[in-house]
Amino acid sequence: MTFAQFLERYPDNDTCLEYLKTKFFSDGTECPGCGKSSKFHKVNGRSCYSCQYCRHQVYPTAGTIFHKSTVNLQLWFYAIFLMSSTRCGISAKQLEREIGVSYKTAHRMFKLIRTLLDDEGDSQLEGEVEVDETLGGGKARAYDKLKGRAYIQRSYRPTIPGMVERGGRVRARVIENRGSVVLGREVGTHVLPTSMHYTDEWDAYKRVGQEYKGHKRIKHLANIYVDGDVHTNTIEGFWGLFKNGVRGVYHSVSQEYLQSYLNEYSFRYNHRNDDEPMFYAMLHQVDRVEAS
Repeated sequence: MTFAQFLERYPDNDTCLEYLKTKFFSDGTECPGCGKSSKFHKVNGRSCYSCQYCRHQVYPTAGTIFHKSTVNLQLWFYAIFLMSSTRCGISAKQLEREIGVSYKTAHRMFKLIRTLLDDEGDSQLEGEVEVDETLGGGKARAYDKLKGRAYIQRSYRPTIPGMVERGGRVRARVIENRGSVVLGREVGTHVLPTSMHYTDEWDAYKRVGQEYKGHKRIKHLANIYVDGDVHTNTIEGFWGLFKNGVRGVYHSVSQEYLQSYLNEYSFRYNHRNDDEPMFYAMLHQVDRVEAS
């Protein structure tokens, strides 16, 4: 979707509100007030619609990430458009400059949009699945190395296992350590036992691989990176996208928000081949978490 197409489809706040109304209160929806299948008509001067029978008013933004926000609804849609238009993400500082809000507001908007991008409820990965783990956070500084603190910093860096179907979807989660028990539990949550398992030679994968249809390992320590169909290049490619994006756009990400950034990059990766624009893939994720 181009910027011109975005403006054509969502030229003002009312058009964006109408989209949410159609999504949550389309014609024939049961009215929360009278219980009848109703049409809801726009109330002039307000961001709500009223039932054709009992005049009960419903608010399409209630229970969504837009609820009680003072930011224009069209600017919220534009923020989603900006996030969906890049492979590497967009910073809150850039959003601040684009739409004229404070940095605090821009940061909050992106934080709420990322809550829509969690794929936790999706089906498990299957087929040929590559698994690899990496460490979050930055590298040890020269000062830490001189003082012998590199191992301390490493112990506090979060572990991120990544699982990817070859040609398909990816999952990336923050866990407490890279031991076989924790790693095995996370992989078991997201990968079907009938899948073929590809990993490197990290010892923890010996136990993890026993739970699957097959397990093949590539010997990275011997500088072997491809051996026939045995490799972890697909998940390594995802790590490259994520780490280069964080380094180039955000510079650093705190452990508190690391999972939400992983969700953002995973969502883009998982929907890269969709027929519809990425903007709609993200916008369709908007849902109501409470009654109006």
